[in-house]
Amino acid sequence: MTKPLLIEIGVEELPAIPLLKIVKNIEKSWKELLIEYHLESAFEFIYTPRRLVLRHEAIPLTQSDQTIELVGPPVMVAVRDGEVTKAGEGFARKCGVTFEELGRIENKGKECLYFKQEQKGLETVTLLQEMLEKWLGSMAFGKMMRWGNRKDEFIRPVRWVQVRLDNDVVDVELFGVQSDSKTYVHRMVNFNPIEVANVGEYDTILAEGEVMLYHNDRKSKILAQFEVLEQESSISIERDETLLNEVVAITENPKALLGTFDELFLELPPEAIIASMKEHQRYFPVFENGKLSNKFIVVSNAVTDDYSKVVAGNERVLKPRLADGLFFYRNDLKRGLLTDGLEKITFMDGLGSLTDKIEREKKIALRLLELYMEQVKRETGKSEDELKELMSEAISLAKADLTSEMVYEFTELQGLMGYYYAKALGKDEVVYQAIKEQYFPLGEGAELPSSIFSAIVAMAIKLDTLIGLFSVGKIPTGSKDPFALRRAVNGIVRIVIKYNLPFKTKEIIEMLNELYEPYDIQKLITFIVERIKKSLDANPSVITAVLESGEQDINEIAKKVLALNSIVSSNDFKEQFSTFKRVANISKEINLDNELTVDKSLFVEPIENELYDEYNLTIDKEYNSYEDKLSAMFALKPKLDKYFDDVLVNAEDEALKNNRKNTIGSIYKSFRDIADIKEITI
Repeated sequence: MTKPLLIEIGVEELPAIPLLKIVKNIEKSWKELLIEYHLESAFEFIYTPRRLVLRHEAIPLTQSDQTIELVGPPVMVAVRDGEVTKAGEGFARKCGVTFEELGRIENKGKECLYFKQEQKGLETVTLLQEMLEKWLGSMAFGKMMRWGNRKDEFIRPVRWVQVRLDNDVVDVELFGVQSDSKTYVHRMVNFNPIEVANVGEYDTILAEGEVMLYHNDRKSKILAQFEVLEQESSISIERDETLLNEVVAITENPKALLGTFDELFLELPPEAIIASMKEHQRYFPVFENGKLSNKFIVVSNAVTDDYSKVVAGNERVLKPRLADGLFFYRNDLKRGLLTDGLEKITFMDGLGSLTDKIEREKKIALRLLELYMEQVKRETGKSEDELKELMSEAISLAKADLTSEMVYEFTELQGLMGYYYAKALGKDEVVYQAIKEQYFPLGEGAELPSSIFSAIVAMAIKLDTLIGLFSVGKIPTGSKDPFALRRAVNGIVRIVIKYNLPFKTKEIIEMLNELYEPYDIQKLITFIVERIKKSLDANPSVITAVLESGEQDINEIAKKVLALNSIVSSNDFKEQFSTFKRVANISKEINLDNELTVDKSLFVEPIENELYDEYNLTIDKEYNSYEDKLSAMFALKPKLDKYFDDVLVNAEDEALKNNRKNTIGSIYKSFRDIADIKEITI
């Protein structure tokens, strides 16, 4: 038998970000408790700023009956010399019976102690107190609160509790609050508790009290209001999903409103205005004709007939923040891009100050520039001497904005403000673009530097952080990577692939090692290789096969993986591959480090000549891509199949056997120049 269940935990306003971080775990935790207590049933988890709600359309009124079966230690261990041992006593204690009440069962050929008990399911109402305490206790919000004289804690004080099985109030007490049949609506409608006589009226009572219960409904309402405002005012509103979810979590009655600010503040870089609006006020930026406008959207939680006062109030709040930003911006422009003070900021113990880091980055960048000079010259049309000078300037100024007033106020604008200041100061475009893009890509799938020049700056910064932290023992372990070194490698891989840059990992790392204290280079190489495996989107065995070929160049690895994966992913490859697995298996018996000589005078069967001649024609050809070469190599299959049908590789004659193995080994070695095919699994 089942009944509907409503659980409402009323709280003071929940902070949106901590709630959103764990919202999936909150739902998962209740699901796990239902399983643990044998009350599995469908439910909804719902939240507003002032309540956490669980709803079951039909929850069992009692647990299902359970049969408990426990197998204990062997009897010979539980009883010795006619006396019950500690092992026997412990098992009896665990089962809650005397030793004499335990049964016996055969288990794995041994007579063992055994306990079986039929356990009748408990009533759901008797379990909810314990379940809710566990559920609330599982919510890892981070910072928690205590209130009154209580010692327990929660993210915000609990003010009301409603636990209803059908229409009956279930006796539950949480944080000193006794459950009853009342709820609360929007504060601007009614401060007093509202009686919920029938749980079927719960939604209606909240709706009449200007509370939209479901977060998806609130989100849809906001987006619909955005569309109306866009049509009415010919504007475009930025849909920042993170900000939108946050606003949904802090409103019960959302109302999107259009506000304005003085056009004077548009002198600020758009990102600075947007950062101020989003970070401090949770406003949505507005664009007109593709440019940031002096308008904004605020989503109000108020219930009123006149929202003009709400708009005016938010306009008043925004003005001083933008005024501060404009003051900081103008001061920074007067000051210019200076690196004074960076020598006082420690980058990392053992790696010196930010000034020391900049000097290392400069040396790395200039060495990378030497490697890619011809490509950068073609891209920029500048001379070698010009590029060296500009590269030094870009690296020198990249962190100058860290001492600016704007970045002190908005740390997330580091690099971006340097870009605006360098541009305003008349620096070369390649310099200010490189400053802007120095940390690109910022994450998986994020934007990459827009030029090879900028890419070199970004790689130099990443390489210094990567090698530097390994040199002082700050190596990621398990899932912990506080300095985002995995992301640094992923970024280098993506940049190298985009710009088709040769990047022989071991050679480049060894070239740069003189800038650091001695450390275990192989650990870093292994770390980079592991990240390459994670960065490339392909069959993992294909990536392993390419890496096992000994290829060190990240760009070539990516090309080989792409080519081989394309072939391996084809529908007919699995059927074809058995032939090449046989080639790989035969080659295991051959020392491939030796030169494999094939004597054509020892060929007996016609197919031996045919295979060897076609193989030589194949490897002597020039190919436009690895895929073309691999396709040609795999096209040897018909000849190989006939070879294996007509030729006994392990001939009794030693000379014949070695000659035939060397034929197969040569084919295998040619594959291994691209990938070790024995590693491929499909």
